Amino acid sequence: MALVTAACRGPGLDALARVCDVTYDPWLDQRPLRIWDGAALAERVDALGATVLVCEADFVSGPVLDRPLRVIGSTRGDPTNVDIAGATARGIPVLHTPGRNADAVAELTLALLLAVTRRLVPADRDVRAGEVFRDGTIPYQRFRAWQIAGRTAGLVGLGAVGRAVRWRLEALGMRVIAFDPYSADATHDSLDKLVADADVVSMHAIVTPETVGMMGAEQFAAMAPGSVYLNTARAALHDLDALTDALRSGHVGGAGLDHFEGEQLPVDHPIAALDTVVLTPHIGGATYDTEINHAAMIADDIGRVLRGERPEHCANPEVLT
Repeated sequence: MALVTAACRGPGLDALARVCDVTYDPWLDQRPLRIWDGAALAERVDALGATVLVCEADFVSGPVLDRPLRVIGSTRGDPTNVDIAGATARGIPVLHTPGRNADAVAELTLALLLAVTRRLVPADRDVRAGEVFRDGTIPYQRFRAWQIAGRTAGLVGLGAVGRAVRWRLEALGMRVIAFDPYSADATHDSLDKLVADADVVSMHAIVTPETVGMMGAEQFAAMAPGSVYLNTARAALHDLDALTDALRSGHVGGAGLDHFEGEQLPVDHPIAALDTVVLTPHIGGATYDTEINHAAMIADDIGRVLRGERPEHCANPEVLT
């Protein structure tokens, strides 16, 4: 029996149903939103007699790990909702889905870039307010901008999302450079060199002790005047106050952000008052296609585990022996 609380769809869900009985109870379908902790999840597992657990938001820790689970699937690139050490101690493989939302996040990155550079949000606001012609100006005067074709984009991180962004920007005529100490495809060996050479800096690194706050006052000052900063990864990668200062001074010409510490920006934060900034509430991966992708990846690997084969994406491969 498999308990699936992650939102899944498409052939992957059907494939999982072919290898085990499935109880599908997705957290995203609940109003109000439901996220179980270890104890509540353990009760649900007990009620069903589930030996396979697939979650996205629920916390797989504590007593649920004492149940006779054969495999845990986390439909995330990084299975941070699972107590990996606890699962490993009990010999339970933890599967995950790296790159499941790479295309979705890459598309939002492009959307933010175009929205910022072409000032789509204030232009939309003028149309809705009936102020197309205001202050003695016409829109062509207020919204002139540089096109992105021919400009240089600097990517920080060349994982699945960074690579998906790279070819899209190249297709739009941009020159793409990159900094990633773990990628042979990187063009630059330091962040400081990258930001100085780029018209657009786009963040696609993971959060580690080395990357927390990697974009601070010094890095924003090193960016070219009028350049654009994008972050569709994690807010921890930058110093928000330093970014705000750089934007207010006009040195950084615009920014697009899809994540904030604690998942919410204080309404009185000064960056919210800037019309050179586009802010979205962590929706980079929010596509139905992401659910199709992670369902297929998890179902394939669960099938492998149940057949005694080695899964492709296991966060604790030491338990497989």
